[in-house]
Amino acid sequence: MNHFNKRIANIPQNLWVLINQIDELKGQWVGGAKINPQALGRLRRSVLVTSTGASTRIEGAKLSDEDIEKMMRGLSMQKFADRDIQEVQGYYELLENVFNAWNSIPLSESTIKHLHRELLKYVEKDKLHRGEYKKIENKVEMVNEAGQSIGTLFDTTPAYLTPKEMQEIVEWAREAIILKEIHPFLIIGNFLVEFLNIHPFQDGNGRLSRVLTNLLLLQSGYAYTPYVSHEKLVEDNKAEYYIALRKSQKTLKTGDPDITPWLEFFLRVLLKQSKHAIELLSKENIDKLLSPKQLLVWEYLEQTKEATPGEISKATNVARPTVSQALDTLLRLKKVERIGQGRTTRYKKK
Repeated sequence: MNHFNKRIANIPQNLWVLINQIDELKGQWVGGAKINPQALGRLRRSVLVTSTGASTRIEGAKLSDEDIEKMMRGLSMQKFADRDIQEVQGYYELLENVFNAWNSIPLSESTIKHLHRELLKYVEKDKLHRGEYKKIENKVEMVNEAGQSIGTLFDTTPAYLTPKEMQEIVEWAREAIILKEIHPFLIIGNFLVEFLNIHPFQDGNGRLSRVLTNLLLLQSGYAYTPYVSHEKLVEDNKAEYYIALRKSQKTLKTGDPDITPWLEFFLRVLLKQSKHAIELLSKENIDKLLSPKQLLVWEYLEQTKEATPGEISKATNVARPTVSQALDTLLRLKKVERIGQGRTTRYKKK
């Protein structure tokens, strides 16, 4: 058996419970997520800011989400180090490209090198090694709030072995995705723990691993990925992230590798992400998901026992076709129910 397969051959039952919970929520998102495109666009823009802030802060950058929002609107950011601004710009643009074009980005070594080049394209200090595997040894350090190293977490793959080990993990992941015999989460989790253990680039490995996480989740059918920030959930649990990685990585080169601690952390983050996605479909968040006119229809039905589309149109001053579209959306979101058929059809709040 391939040594990558061996690591995930007998994962504990509690991890399968997590996987099944996430997939159940994925089904709910697919069933309920015919949401207003403008609302999804707004959500996605806010996630780009949140994810960029979180992913760069994990590695020691200083910009808050508010700072990034201002920066993306073209406002001056003079109080920050150039490097922080350059890293944020690269991450934001790369993640936006992944959200827009994930279905045409193949998993390959050349893709990974290209993504690395894009990630660091504004960072002056990384100019010489963008898109190139490391030529000298590196190590993984944990950084504190001030961006200072507080210790080495683990030693990574030597530079001379990096091309071979990257080729092996990418080929394994690509083949496993095509064969569909292993659950995508186990493929992605296994790929990430190995990628971070190799640490193939001189810098930017952590950030790139999170971009790749978004890409692989989207390619595996988890369509809510751009609407809830994975990176923010990792940042909020940074200590656990490092501990889980460390516990698993120190076993990788032994005869008995155990990536359960990492998989459990990864799956718990994914479960939170999917729960947040379903919460977006809930009553409390409905105003974020509806256009202003759809919102008028919903608010009218909240105050009325029941009404026909014509009555709703007249009361809200919203055109009849728009009322019909709003009602379709609210039906899909399970916020209203239809009573009767044909000309007597009425709608009421569920």
